[in-house]
Amino acid sequence: MIQKVMEKAKFILPGLMISVIISIISQGLALFIPTLGAALIAIFLGILLGNTLLNHPLLSTGTKFSEKSLLEFSIVLNGLILNFQIIKQVGFTGFTFILFQMVVTIIAAYWIGRYLKFGKKFSLLMGAGNAVCGSSAIGTISPVIDADEKDKGLSITIVNVTGTLLMVTLPILSAILYKDETVQTSALIGGTVQSIGQVIASAKIVSDDVANLAIVFKLMRVLLLIGVALLFGKMNFEKDKSLFSKSTNVHKNTKSSAGVPWFIIGFFCLFLLRSFVSLPDFMVTSAQTISNQFEIAALAAIGLRVKFSDIVKEGPKTLLYGLLVGLTQVLLAISLIFWLF
Repeated sequence: MIQKVMEKAKFILPGLMISVIISIISQGLALFIPTLGAALIAIFLGILLGNTLLNHPLLSTGTKFSEKSLLEFSIVLNGLILNFQIIKQVGFTGFTFILFQMVVTIIAAYWIGRYLKFGKKFSLLMGAGNAVCGSSAIGTISPVIDADEKDKGLSITIVNVTGTLLMVTLPILSAILYKDETVQTSALIGGTVQSIGQVIASAKIVSDDVANLAIVFKLMRVLLLIGVALLFGKMNFEKDKSLFSKSTNVHKNTKSSAGVPWFIIGFFCLFLLRSFVSLPDFMVTSAQTISNQFEIAALAAIGLRVKFSDIVKEGPKTLLYGLLVGLTQVLLAISLIFWLF
């Protein structure tokens, strides 16, 4: 058992240590350029180094671990930072916003994909990835609809590229439209940006208050992943047949259900604990500090895993698809925020 752990650690440690080192350097640089912030610096440094000096397969396992696991632990710890008072700022209006945003994004992504002559499954993967939570949603949905590895890999790449662009541009747009007002800015970023890491990085550029509330909007999207997976599992992917017509095919490899991610359960357990139990200040402060360190290291890993070669390889039509879906999301979010908030 110990030998297996040590063997696995050998593959994880190089990428993990590089992610941590970049996060420390980013926090140091942020002292001199606070307008950028450590989160965004970590992303940019990761992208720069991951495509030049640190473009090595040896780091892949560790950066993947950092991107996924550190971010998940960070989200769990955020449960001790948030409480019901913050949720009240979102309320039923916030849930309505997220529901409309997700449904229309999935429909728009599907029809844009079909118009551009992409397959049903690829179009639905793009819808799920953009509407819910990026790579995690695509990974959950892929076995449900029996998608092939090519469609899965391509959709993950394009969704991450789109998310990176929105991550950088939305703080600027929110400053113009909303003067960085917390609820509207959090709704725009938390309801639009693709992955949880990108939401955190984008929101941190604005403020910690926006980051905390944007996570709430984002977690609403993640919770609705279960419903999306169940709906997609009942669709018909036969050629020239409607998605909602009765299928005559039985996919042996298709999973009919999806579970709630463990970090969502952990987040809500700590959230309820914080809301109903009076915790000492040092516990909340420590959770915030550790969560922040995990976040920045995870964001550095995300940057390290963005490869320019992957973006170029996918071709202009696929990149256009991602940009059109991202633009649709932003315009939809702005309209809904104007209507609801």
